[in-house]
Amino acid sequence: MLHKFLEPGDWFAPKKYGYGAGMPIAWQGWVLMAAYTLVILGAMLAIGTGDSAAIITSTTVVLGATVVLMMIARKRTRGGWKWRSGKEDDDAPKGGGEGTRQRPKGQR
Repeated sequence: MLHKFLEPGDWFAPKKYGYGAGMPIAWQGWVLMAAYTLVILGAMLAIGTGDSAAIITSTTVVLGATVVLMMIARKRTRGGWKWRSGKEDDDAPKGGGEGTRQRPKGQR
C-alpha cells in the first residue's frame, strides 16, 4: 500500500485566494490530513497530563508534524504554492504577451 503514496500526482487543490494548499483532491491527501489530525489529538491528550516533559515532547511533535505536512502539501499541490487573487488566469504569464494592449502613459 505504501507504493500508492509514492505515485506521481496531485493530492491538494490550490487555494483560490492567498498562498498555499486548499482541500485534498485525492485519497492520499485525505489520509495525510487524518494522520495529522490524529497526531494533534494525541499531543493534546499528552499535554492534558500536565507533565512538563509531556508538554515539551508534544510541542516538538506538533511542530515537526506541521513542518512535514507543509512540505508534503507544497510538493503535492496542483500548480504549486503561489499567491492567487481568485482570477481564473492566475497561472497565465503576465503582460507583454501577444494580444495584450498597453495603455499610453498618462491614461488609466
